[in-house]
Amino acid sequence: MTNYSHFMIRTAVEADRAAVEEIVRDAYTKWITVIGGEPAPMKADYAALIEAGRVWVLDSLDALIVLVEEPGVLLIENVAVRPSAQGKGLGRRLLAFAEERTHALGRTAVRLYTNEKMTTNIALYQSLGYRETGREEINGRRIVHLRKDLPHRTAQR
Repeated sequence: MTNYSHFMIRTAVEADRAAVEEIVRDAYTKWITVIGGEPAPMKADYAALIEAGRVWVLDSLDALIVLVEEPGVLLIENVAVRPSAQGKGLGRRLLAFAEERTHALGRTAVRLYTNEKMTTNIALYQSLGYRETGREEINGRRIVHLRKDLPHRTAQR
């Protein structure tokens, strides 16, 4: 059993690509029947995302987050945790890491989107302070947009 109390988060490198793709596949497979097809993260080009420095992994390679800098906000494009490691707080830690990165980049909010049929994910995000900002249809799927405005931090001395 892996102890996650002192894990590190680092940017993924090309050597991590197979593990990254496996984490995503394993984490999202359960949603295929719920939403009627592969979730968008299963179709992403992880070689390009890793090369662009957008993929961050838990050093145990049990979880990942994909972050995209946007004007004023940091977009969480994907959070995935291996099913065998779910329920241990890894997703929440990665979301907290996204907030830390948001502050470090001088941005004031973090945003994400998910399929409206992924209700357990939406409930988790809302429990962490995200609020729904809109819904839209993309490629025949209903998407829920969520955002969390972060308190302003003064510079640490």
